[in-house]
Amino acid sequence: MGRRLGVMGGTFDPIHYGHLVTAEEALVQFALDSVLFVPTGQPWMKEGREVSPAEHRYLMTVIATASNPRFSVSRMEVDRQGPTYTVETLQALAEENPDAELYFITGADAMLEILHWKDPEEVLSLAHFIAATRPGYDLAHFEAEAASHHPKVSVMTIPALAISSTDIRQRVKEGRAIRYLVPEGVKSYIEKVGLYRLRRVGAVGSPGPAGTGAGERGSRGGSASPSGSRSSSAEVSGSDRCSPVAAPPRRPRPRAAPPPPVWSCST
Repeated sequence: MGRRLGVMGGTFDPIHYGHLVTAEEALVQFALDSVLFVPTGQPWMKEGREVSPAEHRYLMTVIATASNPRFSVSRMEVDRQGPTYTVETLQALAEENPDAELYFITGADAMLEILHWKDPEEVLSLAHFIAATRPGYDLAHFEAEAASHHPKVSVMTIPALAISSTDIRQRVKEGRAIRYLVPEGVKSYIEKVGLYRLRRVGAVGSPGPAGTGAGERGSRGGSASPSGSRSSSAEVSGSDRCSPVAAPPRRPRPRAAPPPPVWSCST
């Protein structure tokens, strides 16, 4: 085989320094020529939670990797219709790069899931898999799995960077700092687009795409209700707080007094 191409798939919601360090470590430890980042389009394994639009995640990945000439980003899964699957991506990359040996970089937990698929041999035949371990990961548990001794699976230890996309999303939602957890360009993009902020339920106007804040802009002008939605002043002062009171009867207007008589006197 010719060149060695690393493939790093992930949701990247958002991409952070942990991802970049993992890719760089794989580049060095496995003598890769380059690493291709492949943001997932519609990840089937994350259907239980809300995922930011693929275009936002793709652009953040481009921003984060722009300074490294050996990193590149693919739109393959972003542009694909329907759920994205690793086996389909690897098949497509193998066709596009017939002269390259593929090295798929993923987390150790994700690697164990792949090894327990119904037919893992199909996907393992397409690439060499690099299982990256996070700080504090139980490596003995991974090595105890019988299938993990597959000849096309290697374990890679990465530096102690306890950073996760889940924690970053929560930090943004709570208004906490994410500087030095993500590249500065990614931080600026999150702030500009408004990703991961709390959304108001029941806002006036139709919500826009995730992070655009269209729904939030349409809800201004009212006061906040306990549920987080926004209510108009008429709703706040209505039946939730006050009982209806009958209007007092109107009093008839008094008639105007007749003009005083005009007296005519003779001298």
